[in-house]
Amino acid sequence: MITTSTTNDSSCKEDLVDVLLKLQKSSVLKFEITTEHIKAVTSEIYLAGGETAATTLEWAMSELLRNPKVMEKAQAEVRKERKIEYTDTQKLDYVKLVVKETLRLHPPGTLIPRECRERCEINGYDIPTKTKVIVNVWAIGRDPDYWVNADCFQPERFHGSSVDFKGNDFEFLPFGAGRRMCPGITFAIAIIELALAQLLYHFDWKLPNEVKPEELDMTENFGATCRRKNDLYLNVTPRFPFLMETSSQ
Repeated sequence: MITTSTTNDSSCKEDLVDVLLKLQKSSVLKFEITTEHIKAVTSEIYLAGGETAATTLEWAMSELLRNPKVMEKAQAEVRKERKIEYTDTQKLDYVKLVVKETLRLHPPGTLIPRECRERCEINGYDIPTKTKVIVNVWAIGRDPDYWVNADCFQPERFHGSSVDFKGNDFEFLPFGAGRRMCPGITFAIAIIELALAQLLYHFDWKLPNEVKPEELDMTENFGATCRRKNDLYLNVTPRFPFLMETSSQ
């Protein structure tokens, strides 16, 4: 059962469910919002955000292991803090750059389907109304016309840049754009940044079996999301072994 908060505390902020329930009761929209619609929207946010986070984290760790200097720089930033909580991620500028660069090279959804609402022409191609158009986000993110050293993992490229993944910069669309962009974007980014910061703060990472960074297999498996074809196996060393021993007791 879905209900709104009954508290009168003015400090409480409305969440998405509150807004949807109010719209449901007000009948201001031209269509009906049912409880099933609300459940579907909230479920999609968690499912989309969770899958996006898992895929992006795996690629982020892959790229960091493949680029040791980037790994060292990210860990140095994270380890300036005494501990890492969600509020601390706002201060981790370089980690945010790492996440952006990971999303550029490895967008969770490689293809974005859209339907043309009215006839238009793009680069001499006529696109009739109702035509299905597929946007290749993966290719755009690696297009040398828009990105210098497009195939290289260089988080610094986003330093001082206004280019962001919120759907306003069409050369960078890991979450899509417009009203139908990924609803789980905020949830996913929050998970990714915090989880990545925790992994870099608490552990040191190495490739197993003396595999060199440049030898790491980065083959992709294209599907609903673009995941690694082969699982990522790493050797991990806790930064604070005594804490691990205490927590296991």
